[in-house]
Amino acid sequence: MSVFIIAEAGVNHNGSIKLAKKLIDVAVVSGADAVKFQTFKAGSLSTLNAEKADYQKILTNNSESQFEMLKKLELDVDAHKELIEYCKKKNIIFLSTPYDHESIDLLDNLGLNIYKIPSGEITNLPYLIHIGGLKKNVILSTGMSNMKEIEAALNVLIEAGTKKKNITVLHANTMYPTPMEDVNLTAMKTIAQTFEVNYGYSDHTIGIEVDIAAVAMGATVIEKHFTLNKDMDGPDHKASLNPEELKLMVSGIRNIEKALGDGIKKPSLSETANIAIARKSIVASRPINKGEIFTKNNLAAKRPGKGISPMKWDEVLGGVATKDYQVDELIQS
Repeated sequence: MSVFIIAEAGVNHNGSIKLAKKLIDVAVVSGADAVKFQTFKAGSLSTLNAEKADYQKILTNNSESQFEMLKKLELDVDAHKELIEYCKKKNIIFLSTPYDHESIDLLDNLGLNIYKIPSGEITNLPYLIHIGGLKKNVILSTGMSNMKEIEAALNVLIEAGTKKKNITVLHANTMYPTPMEDVNLTAMKTIAQTFEVNYGYSDHTIGIEVDIAAVAMGATVIEKHFTLNKDMDGPDHKASLNPEELKLMVSGIRNIEKALGDGIKKPSLSETANIAIARKSIVASRPINKGEIFTKNNLAAKRPGKGISPMKWDEVLGGVATKDYQVDELIQS
């Protein structure tokens, strides 16, 4: 199964439909399967006086509240419709993360079949019940959570009506950017083995190597933020990939998919021709006369591998030469 790559545009459109469409174009060129935005009502997501995260304070206007920052990044219903149509035209899947009940309904009414649950909502019982009750495909991010919280969220989604086979759990860390020492990528495998679920990775590190490593470890979904320009104003641009980096990530993942193969150890088609060149055969180490006994003193193992394999060395020893042999001549059975 091909890895499902989500190019996370998030709020990197800065509230502009024009920029959002440019982000879609970049995602298409990269080869990603889907481009994902965020759907929310600032008033439902944050109180008026809620503080911003430390990284948001650094990267945005420190005098504005989280509510004020979010308000500028909202996309209304018409914007969603326009972006969905644009994605259809460009042949890429439109996704968006809903952050409140109104946004869940908005996306449901627009026909979305995949729902991404952000890390911050993994302990939001009414929210989980709402999405679980839609009985659609669910991608659950697990940043900031422990195993008990993941288990509880999975149970809520399943009890609400979503089939376990339709849930993919993403290991994640919500720090933007995530320090390498905090990635803990092996926890992704712990999640997979403990809950026997489809699994993947939502990445906020700088660079693409962790995403490629996650695919090598069996991730079936990769989510990564990208931007048009890392120097743009906004909370997530600095920790996002630029267009060229996104292309490199997708290309790297596709190469790793090919490299993983089917798990059956056998000579590949490309290396079959090398067998005769790289392996050895039993040859005469000195002239041997017809009727002479083969011994370790008149035989050797040398390339090419077109004759009797040295694995049959003991079978050949003690045999009688049926012809004369010159030095390096392949011994015949």
